[in-house]
Amino acid sequence: MSLADLPPFLFAVALLIAVHEWGHYRVARACGVKVLRFSIGFGRVLWRRVGRDGTEFTLSALPLGGYVRMLDERDGPVPEQQREQAFGQRPLRQRAAIVAAGPAANWLLAILLFAVVAWVGVELPRPVLGTPASGSLAERAGLQAGDWVRAVSPDGQQWQDIESLPALTAAVARAQALGEGLQLSVTDAQGHGAHSVKLDVERLAGRAPDAQLLAEIGLNPLQEPLISRVTPGGAGAQAGLVAGDRVLSIDGRTVLDAGQLRDAIRNAHDGDQPRRMAWRVERAGQVVELDVAPRLLQEAGGSVARLEVYVGAPPERVLVRRGFADGLWSGIEQSWDMAATTVRLLGRILIGEASVKNLSGPLAIADYAGQSARAGVTPFIDFLARISMSLAVLNLLPLPMLDGGHLMYHLFEGLSGRPVPEWWQRQLQRAGALILMLMMALALSNDLVSRFAGWH
Repeated sequence: MSLADLPPFLFAVALLIAVHEWGHYRVARACGVKVLRFSIGFGRVLWRRVGRDGTEFTLSALPLGGYVRMLDERDGPVPEQQREQAFGQRPLRQRAAIVAAGPAANWLLAILLFAVVAWVGVELPRPVLGTPASGSLAERAGLQAGDWVRAVSPDGQQWQDIESLPALTAAVARAQALGEGLQLSVTDAQGHGAHSVKLDVERLAGRAPDAQLLAEIGLNPLQEPLISRVTPGGAGAQAGLVAGDRVLSIDGRTVLDAGQLRDAIRNAHDGDQPRRMAWRVERAGQVVELDVAPRLLQEAGGSVARLEVYVGAPPERVLVRRGFADGLWSGIEQSWDMAATTVRLLGRILIGEASVKNLSGPLAIADYAGQSARAGVTPFIDFLARISMSLAVLNLLPLPMLDGGHLMYHLFEGLSGRPVPEWWQRQLQRAGALILMLMMALALSNDLVSRFAGWH
């Protein structure tokens, strides 16, 4: 995490915590419970204001959390005239509603933010694929350069439309994390020749989400076979290549995308001798034929041919935007899908069928915050939606330190007719605190390992 990532990270944390605690506060007041303090952050109070209802609103020095303190007999004596305003005196359904209101507020915020992204629209790469990596799942599935993925399905029955490459990547990552296969509905780049292929990502179930995993899946965006830059004095410059050349064919074989072009250059040698190639390129509307000879370099894996040129152009992008009703429904669908996937993934982690490296900590979240903020307002709103949804799901986990644990207490009381004994509450609180600390330590460890993995 760099210092530039800190402001968007702190803004995101403060906003999402404020919304969470506001949910508790509003429902508590609606149920007639007196709220003593609404705090964003912990520690030394930096700012304080008392509201008309007597609630003390504070902003504290450590903004990585917050709380709503209500009048409650468990925290000390309650004046007789205020007993009706105490949390513990309210009916069970009201106490449960107050507890659930925090996660519910984060969930509703996530729906709204996802909908805003859909309404505003964002330009994203089209889900048109380039040449699959050699030996990858995509190559074994028969995917080819120019294939346009139109929809995905885990079972071939219910299909989800795919509008962008990030949406396809997310669907593949979800299937891999959950140990499911994934079927792709594919056409050519013009929308013809519809057919389906099966991507066997379930073979990679349990693997950590890293660069090696992505390489083994092998889904690459289609990039035009364009020479974007030529190193002066290099082998490409000596062959007559110039920036802007679009490669049409090599040795009579049509070149479809930048990945295929890179492979052709890399393999243009016979043993320790470079192999000359006959290139046809399009330059300023004219076809030019060139005799191209690479320069052979020795690398760890053996001899590799190089032209000392930069290949590829940004993939084609499409504006993804929805109307009001469709955008709102999209927000609901995205939030529900994210919640369901998160719960299923956590379950698979618990039984050892998914890697614990799927857990991200504060350093990774801060990195994402900074990257999305630099990418623009819309990507940052999407980031806020995802973190808000994650916060909602996390707080609904049945751990005593979280809202979900308190809801389990209320469920026990509703079923048995009596509250959880105080002794049990204390023991469960200790166990819940230990579990949370272990989860936080594991997530932070994942962040540190990911950050320093490439250091030697």
